[in-house]
Amino acid sequence: MSRHTFQFGSATIDYELQFLDRKTLGITVTPEMSVIVSAPIGTAIPKIESRLTKRAPWILKSISYFMAFHPKTPNRKYISGETHLYLGRQYLLKIILGEEESVKLKGKHLIVNTIKTINARPLIENWYLSQAKNKLHSIALPLIEKFKKHKVAPTSIELRNMPKRWGSCTAKGKIILNPELIKAPKGSIEYVITHELCHLIHHDHTQKFFDLQSKEMKDWEKWKTKLETLLA
Repeated sequence: MSRHTFQFGSATIDYELQFLDRKTLGITVTPEMSVIVSAPIGTAIPKIESRLTKRAPWILKSISYFMAFHPKTPNRKYISGETHLYLGRQYLLKIILGEEESVKLKGKHLIVNTIKTINARPLIENWYLSQAKNKLHSIALPLIEKFKKHKVAPTSIELRNMPKRWGSCTAKGKIILNPELIKAPKGSIEYVITHELCHLIHHDHTQKFFDLQSKEMKDWEKWKTKLETLLA
């Protein structure tokens, strides 16, 4: 594959071009926001870019769509007074030095009891992971039950740190969720899980996929926007 760019208004769009033994030109936007063009052998570049220009609004919309699945949570400091997210709400971090090592929510505070301040970060990260293991599965269960009417169910649900994805669905039906989702509102978590459950039925982002997603979660765009803005 060779790399190319073309201009559409003020946007510069990069794409990877491959020539294949096929009759028509295909354009794919991957979840990693790469644009891949598969063209019949011998197709002229001007003809390819003419087609790309016509499809540019769809390409940019698809890139924007997948951007919601790219975690961009800002770095947080692990000192008293800093805010940390949990299920879409901001909590003030309060570090208390003592003999105990624990993390808990109390009112508007995330309270960390620790022997040394330097221990606050690993304590909080472990707490987030523990919460993710419990909460993400409990949020997923009713959605999985709901999808049984389509005669589908994930083979398993796994948590995995993914720098570029909020969730994914494997060819064998395993749904993988990023534990960082525990920082997002419940509705945004439901949106990501619903999105992956839809992939058990429609593997690609076709119109049928989006129709199903809208049918199963009418306000998914609202929660997608919250995910983009709150964790951006």
